[in-house]
Amino acid sequence: MACKNSIRNGVLFFFALCGFTSVAQGSGYGLFTQGASPLGQADAVVAHCDGASTLFFNPALMSKLPGTRVEIGTTLLFPTRHYTAPDGYTASTKDTVFTPSTFYLTHTFNDKISAGLAVFNPFGLGTDWGSNWGGAYGGQYIATKSELTTWEINPAVSYRILPALSVAAGLDVLLLNATLENKNLSTTYGFPTRFDVAQKFTGSGNGVGYNFGLSLELPYDISFGASYRSQVTIDVDGDFTADVLSQSVGGKTTVKLPQQVFAGVAYKPTDRMTLEAGMRWEDWSSFQQLQIQFAPNIFGLPSPSPSPRDWHSSYAFNLGGKFKINDTFSLMAGYLHGWNPVPDSTFDPSIPDSDTNLYTFGGEARYHGFTLGLAYGYQMQSARYKSDNAYAPTPLNASASADGTYETDLHLVGLSLGYTF
Repeated sequence: MACKNSIRNGVLFFFALCGFTSVAQGSGYGLFTQGASPLGQADAVVAHCDGASTLFFNPALMSKLPGTRVEIGTTLLFPTRHYTAPDGYTASTKDTVFTPSTFYLTHTFNDKISAGLAVFNPFGLGTDWGSNWGGAYGGQYIATKSELTTWEINPAVSYRILPALSVAAGLDVLLLNATLENKNLSTTYGFPTRFDVAQKFTGSGNGVGYNFGLSLELPYDISFGASYRSQVTIDVDGDFTADVLSQSVGGKTTVKLPQQVFAGVAYKPTDRMTLEAGMRWEDWSSFQQLQIQFAPNIFGLPSPSPSPRDWHSSYAFNLGGKFKINDTFSLMAGYLHGWNPVPDSTFDPSIPDSDTNLYTFGGEARYHGFTLGLAYGYQMQSARYKSDNAYAPTPLNASASADGTYETDLHLVGLSLGYTF
């Protein structure tokens, strides 16, 4: 019985600290790199049509896309995270490149009805601190590697109610896969000698949501756009494994990806220039706690108590512009500032999110129906200090806190290729 209790405590510690990285990182793990041209304008593309990627930002703008359009793209993300302990010890995440990608297809049937299909990654990325980081502060016992991949399939239809007013509606089918890793001490599994035990949880699930869009043309070359994406509830089934367990332990949980609102106001001072100011709201307050339920297992592990997270809603504001040099070339630039949803009480290295500043620029070339886009962004996040969190279970030892300062920045390179039939 003592051994079973020790194993249970080790598993609970793992899940309570790492279990929700699969949907987390708040704005840091919400992916808005949905095309090269939007990236070049810091995503200020909700009120004016900027190609087939409008399926993500505001599907009501499809009514402004004549003919049939197809676009594929990807964004190369190069994140770097640094940790500095109070005693001066430092660590960094491993060099990793992430490639969230997109596919868009739109078709205009007549002057009122348009439809499209989008496939993209709405949430994702990861952190890989390595298997032995954290120095005397034991970061490996909180998180070593956290990965999330999501794919969303989004068909949508747009309808022009009036010459200046269009609305749209779509369906969000979301698929999720997550892998979470950390280490534990063998003593929590009932071993008399002390050594590190590698632990891993893998899980997957799917959910369905919906989205709406609205586009309104106003006098004086001003336009307004807004869109909404609903909360998506996903039932995740997975398996927990550890080096010292003879077999995996099944587990399941329910996660809620946040509802999102996008809005913007665009202005065209000339036929060649478009400027837009916008905002984004994400309701991460849906992430209040984690509840894991275990399947019957040979170790007799009961389901753990809920682990609080207490996240809150987050906001971002952006400015962007696009200048058409001639019929072939265009230039873009933008800036975004975002606030993170993670309170100090539940901040940890598996989700090192913080307030962010994003600076972007890019270019676009059109030739015989083809459109090629290239954009670059530099995302600089505010340094954040972690102190021992009260939410977590009793630490394995006094040093397993990973207290210290966390700094993050990202380089983003967006590429896209489109064709109009």
